[in-house]
Amino acid sequence: MTNTQKQHHIQLNKGDVGRYVLLPGDPGRVEVIARHLDNAVHVATNREYVTYTGYLDGVKVSVTSTGIGCPSAAIALEELVRVGADTFIRVGTSGAIQPGTKSGELAIITGAIRDEGTSLHYMPPGFPAVANFDIVDALRRAAIGKKYAYRVGVTQSKDSFYGEVEPEHSGVTNRLLNRWKAWEIGGAICSEMEASALFIVASMLNVRAGGIMAMWGDGEFKGLEPLIETSIEGVRLLIKGDQDGNS
Repeated sequence: MTNTQKQHHIQLNKGDVGRYVLLPGDPGRVEVIARHLDNAVHVATNREYVTYTGYLDGVKVSVTSTGIGCPSAAIALEELVRVGADTFIRVGTSGAIQPGTKSGELAIITGAIRDEGTSLHYMPPGFPAVANFDIVDALRRAAIGKKYAYRVGVTQSKDSFYGEVEPEHSGVTNRLLNRWKAWEIGGAICSEMEASALFIVASMLNVRAGGIMAMWGDGEFKGLEPLIETSIEGVRLLIKGDQDGNS
């Protein structure tokens, strides 16, 4: 589905973005990521949505911020699809769930726990939020090639940041702590605030979505370059696979 009109929230027209779009939450990270593209230019800024577009291996690639949380992320994805994008990678940070995770380890997401409300406006709770296999595979191969530490698994997508980091201040402290323990026992690797809605909306619109996060865990967090470099290399691999007819 495409649209010839400028989109209300992201303020983009058809042709402003490539089919491949990296989706950080923080508008301040868009330009940083875009520096890894060739000839990247600023296209639009409106509210939490900042977009740069450049090229990788001669193919148009864009970076658009989504802001914090599933509602604004779902808006971004819907409007980006309307202007021609069809492959999306959530690029951000997350809290580690598994004990022993080192800060900076990459989380390559296979699916998301729908612990948020936005996706319920799209599909019933029993419908799984699953990442696109081609994206998962490309990101995994990119991390291996870059020799960065990574884990592959499920994320928890939630609505409350402080419900995770300060559950004792909540009126439902025991519920939050018990659910966190369940995610840990179940093998979930990280917790963030956007992936589940992106996966559900992408599934409905028949486009591809995946995610890679740098996790906060034990020790010092030393920066975002491994995350950015892996996501960029993942897009390169997707481009090659699409051109070769493997995706």
